[in-house]
Amino acid sequence: MKCVYYLSPTLKSTQQISDDLHEIGVNDWFLHIVSKNESELSKEKLHSSNYIETLDVIRGGLIGASMGFTAGLIAAFLAMAVEPFDPDMHWFGYVAIVFVLSCFGAWVGGLTGIASENKKLANFRAEIDAGKYLILIYAKKQQEEKIKQMMAAEHAEAELAAVDGSFLNPFAELKLS
Repeated sequence: MKCVYYLSPTLKSTQQISDDLHEIGVNDWFLHIVSKNESELSKEKLHSSNYIETLDVIRGGLIGASMGFTAGLIAAFLAMAVEPFDPDMHWFGYVAIVFVLSCFGAWVGGLTGIASENKKLANFRAEIDAGKYLILIYAKKQQEEKIKQMMAAEHAEAELAAVDGSFLNPFAELKLS
């Protein structure tokens, strides 16, 4: 599954695009719109984006977890070497040290991610701030070409902005059009 990004110039155009996408079989679960004014989308009953798409929670959490895991390994090895606890400490204690620090790192990383915009959406911040609407269409492989053909034929005003080949990977780079 890929995520296809389109920039739409107006709310009316975005509404028409949403309706046309519904006609070809794309439901609201696979269609999200990023806007400067989310209340407009709500009034028009358009499916707005969610926090996973707009904030860097996943990416921050994964970075934090990896840093916590590394810190946990270092702490566990130090605990083995220094033996501040019982010298006959069970291996489970060392695993617990790594686990707790990994979870703490994921938590702190997630909180950091909440405070920052999704790295992939940052490419479109200027257009969104200028009043354009970013439409994210999660397309199944068999739908992708159908969506692009419909958009080219019916909505020339909407610009194909990018295609995300692996939308599940928060570290993947966008292929900007």
